[in-house]
Amino acid sequence: MSPRARSRPAWVPLVAPVALAVADALLVNGVTPGLALSLSLVAAVALLWRRRFPVAVFLVVLPGFYVGYIWFAPLIALYTVAAARRPDRRLLGVTGLLFAVVHFLPYPVSDLPVGDPRGLALDAINAVVIAAAPIAMGLLSRTRRELAARLEELTRSRAREDRLLADRVLATERARLAREMHDVVAHQVSLISLQAGAVQVSTADTQARAGARTIRELSVRTLDELRHMVGILRAAGADTEELTPQPKLADLPRLIELSALDVTYEAAYDPAAERSDAVERAAFRTVQEALTNVRKHAPGAKVRVRVDDPDGGLRVEVRNGPADATAPAPGLPGGGHGLVGLRERAQSLGGTLEASRTEDDGFVVRARFPRGG
Repeated sequence: MSPRARSRPAWVPLVAPVALAVADALLVNGVTPGLALSLSLVAAVALLWRRRFPVAVFLVVLPGFYVGYIWFAPLIALYTVAAARRPDRRLLGVTGLLFAVVHFLPYPVSDLPVGDPRGLALDAINAVVIAAAPIAMGLLSRTRRELAARLEELTRSRAREDRLLADRVLATERARLAREMHDVVAHQVSLISLQAGAVQVSTADTQARAGARTIRELSVRTLDELRHMVGILRAAGADTEELTPQPKLADLPRLIELSALDVTYEAAYDPAAERSDAVERAAFRTVQEALTNVRKHAPGAKVRVRVDDPDGGLRVEVRNGPADATAPAPGLPGGGHGLVGLRERAQSLGGTLEASRTEDDGFVVRARFPRGG
């Protein structure tokens, strides 16, 4: 359908033919009341129901066509019979024959020039040709609509196939990533956990044993999260439920304990308040990433973590001071995408995240989340 047809009011195609038929009836029969004018006006008004009852309307139009010598109403009615539905050939033949007969016979029938066979033959050919024209146009219109509908269906089918192909490619790529994470990353983390366990058992140094225990616990926790991610990736984009328990605000004390940093934690939020799991998970990840950045870029710095819920939302602030010059730098690798990912996560939940340096050469990360997320 063209843009012009879409913008056109729906009543125009229904009323415009009726107006033309009324004008035709008045022009042919005048405005003086009579049988011809009455039948012609009835034929014109009957066109309002031509789409719902095409054959019945065609039959109603024939008397006005015969007596009133009108043209628009019978042509439109016969066109509608051919275009409105898929009629069989017999119906089209009968309606076309009726149109041709009514057009051929004069009113009254006594005016038929029986003494002029050549004229009668020409009139009969003319009637058949005129009857065939609206039928041909109606069939053409119906075929065009069917082709347009079939083309639209093919387009939708092609779009579905493209989506299926994209989903298949995505599933293949996720399966490959899952294999890489399982075969490479999980293996390396497992080795770290085993080595830390060996140090914890073999060393006599209490501080070294505590550090090895922390490394082992962090490795086990990392392996759990890796297994969770591998399970999601192998689900190939399906609406997957959480495969393992996800971290929440209640897990922050344990996270801070395992961070091995000098952290002051202030939990000023209501634990009983209703918050979505996505918001609590985002808050946990914000603190986790901020503490990781402190270990990388400000070793030995004092850290203050505060979580509160002003105005019914949730606010997270992680502030650290300058690095301790005597503390050794860990030399941990960083991709530079942690804060970017946190900001995108916060925005996806309807929140915000800000990160900036402080006046004392420290760093602060502030995140705000709505309650529902």
